[in-house]
Amino acid sequence: MILKEHAVRDYRNIEAASFRPGPQLTVICGKNGQGKTNLLESIWLLSGAKSFRGGKDAQLVRRGLPFAVVESRALSDGGEEKAYRLVIGGEGCAEAGVRPGRSAQLDGVDLGRATNLAGNFYAVVFAPTHLSLVKGSPEGRRRFVDAALCQLYPGYIAVYRRYIRALAQKNALLRDARRFEGLEELLDTFDAALAEAGGEMIRRRRDYLESLFAIASETYDSLSAGSENCSFFYEPSAADGGDLLQRIRAARPADLRAGCCTVGPHREDVGIRIGGEDARAFGSQGQQRSAALSLKLAEARQIALVTGSEPVMLLDDVLSELDGARREFLLGRIEGRQVLLTSCDAAAFHDTPGAIWEMEGGRLRQVQ
Repeated sequence: MILKEHAVRDYRNIEAASFRPGPQLTVICGKNGQGKTNLLESIWLLSGAKSFRGGKDAQLVRRGLPFAVVESRALSDGGEEKAYRLVIGGEGCAEAGVRPGRSAQLDGVDLGRATNLAGNFYAVVFAPTHLSLVKGSPEGRRRFVDAALCQLYPGYIAVYRRYIRALAQKNALLRDARRFEGLEELLDTFDAALAEAGGEMIRRRRDYLESLFAIASETYDSLSAGSENCSFFYEPSAADGGDLLQRIRAARPADLRAGCCTVGPHREDVGIRIGGEDARAFGSQGQQRSAALSLKLAEARQIALVTGSEPVMLLDDVLSELDGARREFLLGRIEGRQVLLTSCDAAAFHDTPGAIWEMEGGRLRQVQ
């Protein structure tokens, strides 16, 4: 997949910026706080996913304005060109005739929610925060898995939403359980909904991660030159939907004490071992970063295998966080894909054949 043109207006600190990335490497350089990450973030939104930096949609709009616009053209590996348009409604957007949140058009056709773009534009984003994928909280690893699945399998988004909605409703009930008559019947209803959607999430996660982990382990082996092995494993909350329902019901006393649902996909984790030891507790910083790098490269490879389309690689100042060996390994493994990366140091890329753009105060200009 190749991003041909990209333009944003009133997006975070960017008043207006547009550019044509190169077919292979494009470097966006500039000092910190100039809008480089914001630009990559706006490209990532074309995948239909939420921002990789978190936050509410309204926070993507330049302060004091009602909405932001993102417009792009991209070429699939099969030669099909598509036009994307995202409108992000912020505070006061209704008065401007814009819906709150993110809405999308594809080739001029209104898709409604931006999540409906999933399956049309494929990208992998790698930011410094992803280097904490191994040593960070289980929530970060769950977010990594769910974001990948939402991009690859649009149907997963609906299942995920059903689960999160039922979870929020059950937690609200548990927090104020004494007020409700017929509590047991209400909890039974929510438990059934959680088990149905949660069982599907577990199945999708298991199928995806089985292939992803095999690629990630092989990648780590190459990165370490075979000096140590890294294994990844999924820790599901249940075997399937039926098993999940039994576990949820068995945990009801604990749920009532805690005031929240204590069993389900929202509590799962991905385990990582290096040399047989827990990487989170015993891995060195270099080993942890190698494992995170292996997971992100495996994500890109998995997209290509499933869709037949190479994803656009978005590297947000990640090279400065890697040592020379890992930096060279990463660059070697993303050859053949379109790569857009940000950097504070333009001099390091002057000898590259790619395009170089400079960003200052939310404005872009091409320097090579």
